[in-house]
Amino acid sequence: MAYEKVAEANQLKPGEMKRFPLQNRMILLANVGGAIYALDNKCPHLGGDLSAGVLDGTMVTCPRHGAKFDVRTGENLGNAKIAFIKMNVGNAKSFSVKTEGNDILVDLG
Repeated sequence: MAYEKVAEANQLKPGEMKRFPLQNRMILLANVGGAIYALDNKCPHLGGDLSAGVLDGTMVTCPRHGAKFDVRTGENLGNAKIAFIKMNVGNAKSFSVKTEGNDILVDLG
């Protein structure tokens, strides 16, 4: 596993999520009760910016069409909607996270 520094712990308060660049992608970091989780910031539905969505506990809602994902696992918790049509959406890509001192490290593995 190749962990790379993405951010510093003081950049992300409990209950907050933000996007950070790592290699050629944007990573969503979410601080849930002091635990840090990482997802690909791109919604697997239509590429919505998950960091512009809403974090409610461990669930992030995509701002584009309302797809919901567990930030701990990337699991799809609720499909997207366009008008009155529900659309099946895959899981978001999740990544392993660890902290060393004040550094938040993510493995894109």
